[in-house]
Amino acid sequence: MTETAKAAFIDELNAALGAAVVTGEDIPAPFRHDWSGLPPVLPIALIRPRETDEVATALKIANRHGVTIVPQGGLTGLAGGAQPVAGGAVLSLDRMSGIEEIDPVMASITVKAGTPLEVVQKAADEAGLFLGIDLGARGSCQIGGNLATNAGGNRVIRYGMAREHVLGLEVVLPDGTVVTSLNKLIKNNAGYDLKQLFIGSEGTLGIITRVVLRLQAKPLTVNTVFCGCRDFPAVLDLLKGARARLGPALSAFEVMWPSFYDFMTGKLSELRRPLGRPHGVYVLLEQSGFDPEADSGRLEAVMAEMLEAGIVEDAVLASSERETRDLWAVRDSVSEYGKLMGPITAFDVGLQTDRMADVIAGIEAAYQARWPGAILLVYGHIGDSNLHLVANVPAAGDHQPHDDITDLVLGAVRAAGGTVSAEHGIGLLKKKYLHFTRSDAELALMARLKAALDPGNILNTGKVFTL
Repeated sequence: MTETAKAAFIDELNAALGAAVVTGEDIPAPFRHDWSGLPPVLPIALIRPRETDEVATALKIANRHGVTIVPQGGLTGLAGGAQPVAGGAVLSLDRMSGIEEIDPVMASITVKAGTPLEVVQKAADEAGLFLGIDLGARGSCQIGGNLATNAGGNRVIRYGMAREHVLGLEVVLPDGTVVTSLNKLIKNNAGYDLKQLFIGSEGTLGIITRVVLRLQAKPLTVNTVFCGCRDFPAVLDLLKGARARLGPALSAFEVMWPSFYDFMTGKLSELRRPLGRPHGVYVLLEQSGFDPEADSGRLEAVMAEMLEAGIVEDAVLASSERETRDLWAVRDSVSEYGKLMGPITAFDVGLQTDRMADVIAGIEAAYQARWPGAILLVYGHIGDSNLHLVANVPAAGDHQPHDDITDLVLGAVRAAGGTVSAEHGIGLLKKKYLHFTRSDAELALMARLKAALDPGNILNTGKVFTL
């Protein structure tokens, strides 16, 4: 973009949106990058609208000038989806925050897209209801970004991915057209379900501005147990047994390999080791229900059976909220990676659950053969076939072999018929690996949808795939 074209774009933005526009070095540092680890990029403008019509105005102007707009939410993404691009502007939803309505009869909540997830959770809780979406970044991530990436999280095994919670959306298309479909009905089969086009599209097809979310009955009980299992086949037996005995009351099933458990509990003095002796694999299991007199007993009975059968070697059942927080703290310690490891290469993959142990063993062997003594931490949700790996080669310092590590890990995932992204999206970092998971016909259809809705290719240009 020439300086003259850039100046014309900024002048029109300023005239239309005034104080909502920031340029040059006045753009705060946090808006120059997301959590992906990519180097900061100074956008030509930062747009911070307060209302949907301001989003529409910004996109109309960008469309006329052919300027890329990168939508930004809480900037907690790990795939580079909210990373600014050179010569482009960023549009942050951070000022479009707030609860508009809670409908206790329809069990729905209407919110602006920039509302932090934790704020929505608390509003639902105060109304005696429950939002089934939950992520470790709940205090920072925004609901619009959760939907744009179809976020997963800790309770997918019971409540499903983010798209399962959406009843209606308001979206601004790349040409500035506002599509308002704030539906509250669970059953609405009138034509195409257009909201599904935008959920998981990573801001490449439209910018979500308002949302109607489906809420659930608020569980009356939550019980948590931390288990040690001999090996991964025992973990699978535990999962099958818990599903059979607890049914929909099974609300979380988090698995940690010793690589993760030993490293994090060894490095973080504030983490208490839940179990006294080492085990082959660790499981954090949560049950939530509606029978205060019986629920705890049901879980205790299940664990007694698992212990007697040798499926579980040892277990500790939380008896207070503090103990529950301590058990979850081990799994949620992932937020400390940067402090403990420096630069990392992180993976969010999906694999058929019964293949996970063999795939991980193969990856670990190949990784250590290539980089002896390097760190590879493995954990995941497992109950929904989602696995996370975090790699660091200490000898490489700040110059981590990201590409070589990624080729190794995602090559193994591809060979096992898995997906290169289970819940974090594609963004920039996984774009060249998308064909590992999607067929040529699927990629061609994605390109046709992008061309139809964004013929000027201004929304999150270059993310997910290249036209």
